[in-house]
Amino acid sequence: MSRTAVIEGRVEYREGDGASMLIRPGLCEVEQGAQDATLSWVDGASHGAAAMPLNDFQRYLLSAAIRWSPDGGASSSSSSEPQPLRGLA
Repeated sequence: MSRTAVIEGRVEYREGDGASMLIRPGLCEVEQGAQDATLSWVDGASHGAAAMPLNDFQRYLLSAAIRWSPDGGASSSSSSEPQPLRGLA
């Protein structure tokens, strides 16, 4: 189940063994899997997606670089506080 989040700080991902790439600030959708979180976003006419290990995603939540959107997502909470991830709490 995906949730809406907001990127508010410096959030990077790596495509394979390539250089780190920056995800632009703004809304994104987050789909949490067993080992990673996949973020997807729209930037003008282009769409982007990135998968990152859950530990990295949790670090971005704790540092407030990513926060859950208080009004979006299928399972959103009413709080913008970082929520524990499945399997990590």
